[in-house]
Amino acid sequence: MNYVIEMLNIRKEFPGIVANDNITLQVEKGEIHALLGENGAGKSTLMNVLFGLYQPERGEIKVRGEKANITDPNIANSLGIGMVHQHFMLVDTFTVTENIVLGSEPKRGATVDIRQAEQEVAELSERYGLNVNPKAKIRDISVGMQQRVEILKTLYRGADILIFDEPTAVLTPQEIKELIDIMNSLVKEGKSIILITHKLKEIMEVCDRCTVIRKGQGIGTVEVSKTNPTELASLMVGREVNFSTEKTPAQPKETFLSIKDLVVKDARGVEMVKGLNLEVKAGEIVGIAGVDGNGQSELIEAITGLRKSEAGSIHLHDKAITNLTPRKVSQSGVSHIPQDRHKFGLVLDFPIGENMVLQTYYQSPYSKKGVMNLKNIYKKAESLIKEYDVRTPDAYTKARALSGGNQQKAIIGREVDRSPDLIIAAQPTRGLDVGAIEFIHKKLIEERDKGRAVLLLSFELDEVMNLSDRIGVMFDGRIIADVKPEETNEQELGLLMAGNADKKAGDQ
Repeated sequence: MNYVIEMLNIRKEFPGIVANDNITLQVEKGEIHALLGENGAGKSTLMNVLFGLYQPERGEIKVRGEKANITDPNIANSLGIGMVHQHFMLVDTFTVTENIVLGSEPKRGATVDIRQAEQEVAELSERYGLNVNPKAKIRDISVGMQQRVEILKTLYRGADILIFDEPTAVLTPQEIKELIDIMNSLVKEGKSIILITHKLKEIMEVCDRCTVIRKGQGIGTVEVSKTNPTELASLMVGREVNFSTEKTPAQPKETFLSIKDLVVKDARGVEMVKGLNLEVKAGEIVGIAGVDGNGQSELIEAITGLRKSEAGSIHLHDKAITNLTPRKVSQSGVSHIPQDRHKFGLVLDFPIGENMVLQTYYQSPYSKKGVMNLKNIYKKAESLIKEYDVRTPDAYTKARALSGGNQQKAIIGREVDRSPDLIIAAQPTRGLDVGAIEFIHKKLIEERDKGRAVLLLSFELDEVMNLSDRIGVMFDGRIIADVKPEETNEQELGLLMAGNADKKAGDQ
């Protein structure tokens, strides 16, 4: 068999944990091979071993049939292996070209020949249909474009085996479609791709074969054309997974959140929320559907106190919370599961236990006269870790050491446990596997049934359809339609999201 990569019986240990327990992965030339597993199953660890970031305790790696000793990423690069990381490794203030050639700059005498580099980048970009502007600064381009820069970085270094780590976790549906086209064109050019993911829809759409890892162990490799999402899900979690969310009809009561004529600007001073009106009642989940960039992030930041509103009002019950500080908003009874868990959700260098009380550490029983009671803090953290199945060696492990999905479960545990009146859930299942998604959906519905109000922002249309009792469609800074999930479909929502508001239900 013509394998470009063979990882045979790989074992990788960390203090107190076996991340990879005798895993075998064999990738054929010219295929897209999925590596599927729950959050924390050991997928990224295995690929970091292949890329030379970690050294395995046991096992061997063969590249194109030859035994390889990959002790650092430079060796991986020299073997034609490139990795597009989940969290991009880019310098914000550099241009696209400067980022791509960093470390392998073309020289003219003693100086860097940036013209030649820009030309090479433009040629590569065109060849693979990436449409990247070589002169743009990283800070000025979208997340989807930044990812293309990461892909170009690997191609510039001559990679023909590409590892994509959760590449669609931060992309809009449109960008995901474009990325799939890019992957297909790379494979046509003779490249081989390993795709780390837990999105079953994408595996079914784009992959040839799929290797499943569960709790650090290899479960087996299947041909995608001979399997289905249900079978893949149960291989991954070890039990049957329910894809549709079970819930009784909502029993909405009084209005908890009331937003009138809200105007919010972004960091550049551009008006992103333009006189928006929205109501969320106790005992209902209201989903916001919209293409990224139509003011959703600014809306959430304004409600939670992270961004000033220019005009309009935000009321919780009958109390104005417009332009209060984030702590005051939180004390008013608002919980926030943020869209960017690293920037707004966690202090990455704090232990996960202390992250569990970020909103309440200054209150009793976690503090007395300004002195923190660590015993109470860790006792609370351990009960939340258990309840929300946060996979971590212990509560003293730094937050950054956890997988993205486990970081997310920790945030959700902390926010839901505070019994808020209003839960703002922005992308609550971003980067989570199907088992964890099922769990989080259940939790949000439980909170709704306890009489809480839930405002859900998600770019996953099926999540919005599945969870919401009402859907507000957001376009160009306004809610242009208010629809019930049972009375619409993805196609109609897609049209509304593009601004075709024939079905407009008025600004509420």
